[in-house]
Amino acid sequence: MTDLVDSYIHYLRVEKGLSRNTLEAYSRDLRTFSEYWGERGLEGFSRREVAGFSRYLAERGLSPRSIQRILIALRGFFRFLTLEGILEEDPLEDISLPSFYRKLPDVLSRQQVERLLDQPDPSTPLGLRDSALLEVLYGTGMRVSEASDLKLGSLQLELGFVLIRGKGDKERLVPLGEIAREKLQRYLVEARPKLIKGRDSGYVFLNPRGKRMSRQGIWKVIKKYALKAGLEGVTPHSLRHSFATHLLEGGADLRSVQALLGHADISTTQIYTAVGIDYLKAVHRRYHPRP
Repeated sequence: MTDLVDSYIHYLRVEKGLSRNTLEAYSRDLRTFSEYWGERGLEGFSRREVAGFSRYLAERGLSPRSIQRILIALRGFFRFLTLEGILEEDPLEDISLPSFYRKLPDVLSRQQVERLLDQPDPSTPLGLRDSALLEVLYGTGMRVSEASDLKLGSLQLELGFVLIRGKGDKERLVPLGEIAREKLQRYLVEARPKLIKGRDSGYVFLNPRGKRMSRQGIWKVIKKYALKAGLEGVTPHSLRHSFATHLLEGGADLRSVQALLGHADISTTQIYTAVGIDYLKAVHRRYHPRP
């Protein structure tokens, strides 16, 4: 089965152009299925086996949402095997997978964001880097992986834009606010040259060894300053979620936020309208003549 999974992942990379992170997630999910099914031939996997596999996943402590994700990966895998003629019939073709409510993303208030952004010490090179990093994450809504992969050639500071390469290598232009632009410019001039060790990698955000900051490295930075600011439950995507929610609360339309976030489907963006319901209720209470 390993060879079949490898062929499917290669197909997704070449034909579908999926990102590295998405491909790794598919590989993990299909390895989980491979561990369950073992050496049995895939021809023996039927509709009735889906329930058994789901129970196996639940017994391992996976959440309903994780189970749904793995079943979606499995459905795509069997569809590929059928299209390639490896299997005659797709056992998951007409099966409706269970749907689950999406978990609302963690969002910081504007005051909490201010506290977080105030934590880095701008008197040190790493402090300047971290200050610019946090401002860029909140100012553009880019993913942590996108910040990690950001290169100098993608910056258009004079024009106030940054070119972000997102999932599936899709590019989008996102405005860079004045504060984020100033913090980034100061980091590039005063701090980044001190972090370069040997050959310049060309990435914007560097670690103390002069290499590209990894996603894990950026996450550690966020966690460090969240603790200093006394904030709990802050995740790598907290600033991205807060960026989207605060735009909608400020009156931005959903289509614009979708473009800024790089969502292919607007339904993915619509989750932020649910996050802002408490804000809308507060506005209603404050301004409606009969609250």
